[in-house]
Amino acid sequence: MGLDLQGKKVVALGERDGIQGTAIAQCATSAGAQVVLEVTHCFV
Repeated sequence: MGLDLQGKKVVALGERDGIQGTAIAQCATSAGAQVVLEVTHCFV
């Protein structure tokens, strides 16, 4: 089972102590999406 994001635009919001934005962006890119914004923040 896979996720097809071909042709979609993605905003990857990550969290410092959780899943970082770069990891989310890489997964989205491998599923065919275009990452338009990738950030990692510390939400407290």
